[in-house]
Amino acid sequence: MEIKKYIKTRLEKQGFEDIIITKNILEAKQIKFSKNKIVKTGTELAEDLSFFLTKNKRILVTDLKELSKQNIDKFAKKSAKFIKNLPKNENYYGIAKGPFKYKNIKEFYDKKVLDINDIDLLEKGLNASFNQGIKRADGILEITKTKTELLTSNNAEAEQQSSSLYFSIRSFANKEASGHSNIVSRTLKKFDVEYAGKHSGEIAKKALNPQEGKEGKYDVIFDPLPLSGLIGDIGNACSIFSVEAGLSFLANKLKKQIASKAFTLIDDPLYLNGIGATKFDLEGIPTQKNILIKNGILQKYLHNTSTAKRYNTKTTANAGLIAPQPWNLVVKPGKTKQESLFKGIKKGIYITNLWYTRFTNYFTGDFSTIPRDGTFYIENGEIKYPIKNIRVSDNMLNLMKNIKEVANNVIQTKSWEAQEPAIIPSILVTNINITKPTQ
Repeated sequence: MEIKKYIKTRLEKQGFEDIIITKNILEAKQIKFSKNKIVKTGTELAEDLSFFLTKNKRILVTDLKELSKQNIDKFAKKSAKFIKNLPKNENYYGIAKGPFKYKNIKEFYDKKVLDINDIDLLEKGLNASFNQGIKRADGILEITKTKTELLTSNNAEAEQQSSSLYFSIRSFANKEASGHSNIVSRTLKKFDVEYAGKHSGEIAKKALNPQEGKEGKYDVIFDPLPLSGLIGDIGNACSIFSVEAGLSFLANKLKKQIASKAFTLIDDPLYLNGIGATKFDLEGIPTQKNILIKNGILQKYLHNTSTAKRYNTKTTANAGLIAPQPWNLVVKPGKTKQESLFKGIKKGIYITNLWYTRFTNYFTGDFSTIPRDGTFYIENGEIKYPIKNIRVSDNMLNLMKNIKEVANNVIQTKSWEAQEPAIIPSILVTNINITKPTQ
């Protein structure tokens, strides 16, 4: 903390009022593989120092790499000159006042992660896929340890060590038949690479010889992986920043029924083994579990100290450097097994992956997204055959209101399109609009 205290002193001498200094020290290993072969390995040791600075309601977010005292002095003077040119934010009302006490989070740091044989771990995941009869696999294995230190001008001082593991695998039975799965974890004990390998291989084998999909209204079963990106969109729509910016389909809907009663969404930064878990937000406030949507009713927006003061409410301990953000998005599971979701579907589609989710209107929630990898047509409760070349073109509010059933197959996963991890099961949604992609 000593170098951060020195920087804080120099910044205070330049007249900065609210100061947040965050230091991250990262150690990482990475293996990329393509066509069953390792194509790249690497290790990384990085140190990052970021700043949130205010002066006369002007806000500056910046970073610093070179940490000599001479460079720090230059940085403080240069920042003081630069912030004068920035516009005032009259809606800014400060950061939290410390000091704070923090509770330890279980299953948060595994000191052994960088000591494991990553090649053996990778082979376990690959072999689980090959055992399904697939011919090719691409993907990545990432292992990291991070130390985070935080210091503010309002007497908040905190630090934590965390670990994370990520394995993503895309399996191919042939060029047109693929399956994708991933797994994330804080600890080695719960890092099941064999699940990801097996699941991706099973999807790929079932996806052989796809037929052209047809437009229409369908009941759709979303696997956890494709659902994770959509849940991330819902979580971010709960941020008061998105609401104020006109980027939220949940604006003006507080305490209203915005989803099916089967749907409950929680932001839980204390979730065991949660890859987004954290003891404190970026103001240094101890984090807490927040129920965002309960039985379909929007319960709250995510706030930091400044936005909470504007709305005469309390911070939810979700401060990012600029905007409130979710940590771990958790969908409350139902009691139904995933395979039972298929029963009773007369005409439906089973989606195992999505990509290129885009909003045509953030405020109304109109979006489209493209199913990728194994996608399957369901008829009379059974998967009939794989399909290809379809697009989901619908509305987020419509999707949430039409959630019919939530399964109990909870998996922690992470979409490549979402910053936040999701702890979620499969979900059955009725009356979803399927179109054909434009060429």
